[in-house]
Amino acid sequence: MNVLLAEANISYDAMVEMDAVNPTMETVDVCMIIGANDVVNPAAQEDKSSPLWGMPIIESHRARAVIVMKRSMGKGFAGVENPLFFRNNTRMLFGDAKASLQGLVNEFKGGA
Repeated sequence: MNVLLAEANISYDAMVEMDAVNPTMETVDVCMIIGANDVVNPAAQEDKSSPLWGMPIIESHRARAVIVMKRSMGKGFAGVENPLFFRNNTRMLFGDAKASLQGLVNEFKGGA
């Protein structure tokens, strides 16, 4: 994942390791997920029959609210459905993530 973020010109200094963020996830008001799937799939911790079982994940499902930006409900690289998408604290925002995020930023700035 770090390689992909580096290719997107995200500074390594701006990244936080999951071991550092997971213990604080219950204090997060809004967790925004952009395009990720398997690395935030709670089945890795909750479903022993899942092919993801035991894989380290970012525990985004523990945040108060989760916004997932994706083009579709498609499965991730592992081909596993993500139950995060159906949780009560999750909202899906479909479309191009860059355009969707820019739209949100504009809304907050009051310039939509």
